[in-house]
Amino acid sequence: MTTVKIPERNGIAKSNYVMCIFNKNYPASLELWKVYKVLPDEKADQHGLIRVIDESEEDYLYPQAFFVPICVPVIAQKAMRLLAR
Repeated sequence: MTTVKIPERNGIAKSNYVMCIFNKNYPASLELWKVYKVLPDEKADQHGLIRVIDESEEDYLYPQAFFVPICVPVIAQKAMRLLAR
C-alpha cells in the first residue's frame, strides 16, 4: 500500500491522508488546505505522483509536491468514512 511518510521522533509514521498546499492548474479539482484521502499506487509513487480522491470524488494522480502528509486521529478517520457514504 502506498502511503506518505511522516518523519517522527522514533522512526517513520505512515499517513493515508494529505493536505493540499499547492493547486496550480487544478483549482477546481484541489482546494488549498483541504485534507484528501490517499489511495495506494506504487507505480505512481515511483514517478513522484500521488493518487488522491479529489473534488470530483474520483481518484486522480497529482504531483506529490502539491501535498503534505498529515496525521489524522482515528476518530476523525471514522467520521470521514461515515460522511463519505
